[in-house]
Amino acid sequence: MDKLLFIYNAQAGKGQVSTRLAGLLDAFVKAGWQVTVRPTQHKGDAAETAARLGDQFDRVVCCGGDGTLHETVNGLMTLERRPVLGYIPAGTTNDFARNLKLPRGYDKRAAVAAAGVPRACDIGRFNGERHFVYVAAFGAFTDVAYDTPQPFKNMFGHFAYLLEGMMRLGSIESYPLTVEHDDGVEEGEYIFGMVSNTVSVGGIIGLPASEVALDDGLMEVVLVQKPKSALELQAVITALMKQDFSAADGVTGLHTAHLKVASDRPLPWTLDGEYGGAPQVTEIDACKQAVIIVYGE
Repeated sequence: MDKLLFIYNAQAGKGQVSTRLAGLLDAFVKAGWQVTVRPTQHKGDAAETAARLGDQFDRVVCCGGDGTLHETVNGLMTLERRPVLGYIPAGTTNDFARNLKLPRGYDKRAAVAAAGVPRACDIGRFNGERHFVYVAAFGAFTDVAYDTPQPFKNMFGHFAYLLEGMMRLGSIESYPLTVEHDDGVEEGEYIFGMVSNTVSVGGIIGLPASEVALDDGLMEVVLVQKPKSALELQAVITALMKQDFSAADGVTGLHTAHLKVASDRPLPWTLDGEYGGAPQVTEIDACKQAVIIVYGE
């Protein structure tokens, strides 16, 4: 009988995972798996567990938010033989789950994780050490989630964070950067940058889905220069909302397998929403088809 390791964050989804545990395990057993269960004990535990135990299993399924997925993949990337990965999203944002065409409901998602279609997925490598599943980002908007008024969030969803950040434009720090990619070099004063392998971040930001393939060995890059006027600001917001970067001079979208970002001072990054450090020089590579992950329809 094939073996499955189930790693779950009991705190994710407002604690709903623990109450759904019986149904999740039942879905795995019905699909023919011999299941070992590991609730995470502390921050970083999913990565430690995946690294220590992952190669002893045929499949690893993680359940939690984007952070749990991030940790699990980082653990698996330390292994020579990586098992197939299943993901049951149970967090607040669950950005990457949009790529996987997962059904609604915990039990249905568990059934997909147990018996869905395994497909290759690229993984980003950050300065040769850490990895990210779907996004590495720097600059503005990282603290906006704590300050955005709730009615604004309700009206515009996750993109409210970006709009609120834009409204605080005068207080947003810009960084003089040199950005080298496969097809050339970009230079300017940037307030935001994103390297991703996903159809959207926060539900909307990103290159059009038709231009994104999760297994092509390329990352998608969005760079935003600091607007100099209200007119430029409006053009930037429109371009990001419509995912049409030709509409604004200050927004650049491109594809690349390698990216080098050089700053004149420490540049803070987030990796899948987790703090990634503040190097002055950052190199990002696409690890082509590094992980096999289970999709829905």
